[in-house]
Amino acid sequence: MNKTHIIFFFVSLLLFSCKKENEALPRKTVGKINTISVIIDDQLWNGDIGDSIRNKFASPVIGLPQEEPLFNINQYPTKLLEGFMTDTRAIIVVKKAEENKFEIRKDQYASPQNVFHISGKTGADIISCIEKNAPKMIQIIKEGEILETQKINSQTLIDPKVIGNKFHISVQIPTGYVYVLQKSNFMWLKKEIIGGNNSILIYQVPLNTINRKGDLISCIVKMRDSIGNLYISGKEPNTNMLTEEAYAPYLFKSNQDGKEAYETKGTWQLNNDFMSGPFINYAIIDPEYNRILVLEGFCYAPSKDKRDLMHELEAIIKSVTINKR
Repeated sequence: MNKTHIIFFFVSLLLFSCKKENEALPRKTVGKINTISVIIDDQLWNGDIGDSIRNKFASPVIGLPQEEPLFNINQYPTKLLEGFMTDTRAIIVVKKAEENKFEIRKDQYASPQNVFHISGKTGADIISCIEKNAPKMIQIIKEGEILETQKINSQTLIDPKVIGNKFHISVQIPTGYVYVLQKSNFMWLKKEIIGGNNSILIYQVPLNTINRKGDLISCIVKMRDSIGNLYISGKEPNTNMLTEEAYAPYLFKSNQDGKEAYETKGTWQLNNDFMSGPFINYAIIDPEYNRILVLEGFCYAPSKDKRDLMHELEAIIKSVTINKR
């Protein structure tokens, strides 16, 4: 074998190995944020089973001033379970079968992906399975969409040193957000968008600001209204930000970076003004630094849907980690 043949042999072997390696790698998922593919035949989709799916997965998002669906749903008949239909991050496959079954398969067709298989002997069996497992499915899908948004955000981030030095935290804030105001225990960043803006607030308050054995909602509303009174206002005098009284905020106990936290969703408004919008507030109990660390996102976009804007803010907030002393 001459030198040319040897080189050709090794190049061919290398190309073959690379091809085999690429074939072994899973396809990457694609698709818009907060979108689900539902694989179900039209006959089932247009009846009670379809209604059950829509009622659960397209129910209104809490904390928004106008109704917007939890997820956008794209429905396809079972025979189309191939090609680009299998490239989405969340897929629900529903069919009648000889047994009642619920199964979750990770990265079945692409990665990252969750495929939920639901089958039942009768329509009532399928609906029962959907009703029972929907909360778990929604949680898994939401967590997957948060991770996907964080991955997108992480591609271009603002310099973390300013925030890290002030609050002893790491948080992934994408470029596009700029500093609006900085004080000793407070920071405001904003991103301009077409028809409005998205904002991130980071601040810290004493541990006793929230009475964890008392009325938590009142404590958190009082806390954020005091911050709004100090730092956030419109262009006219006496137009400070406050929590809108007409809509009671939603409160959830949570956990962030291994610490107890309180998640509050509601609507803000400017006093003596017409500006308003949704907010999401995370109050993290941080005894190590003797503080409550607060990260809040709010948007002003009167002519736009706000679900995905708030989703971006939630993904940013949930990326926070607290540096050890």
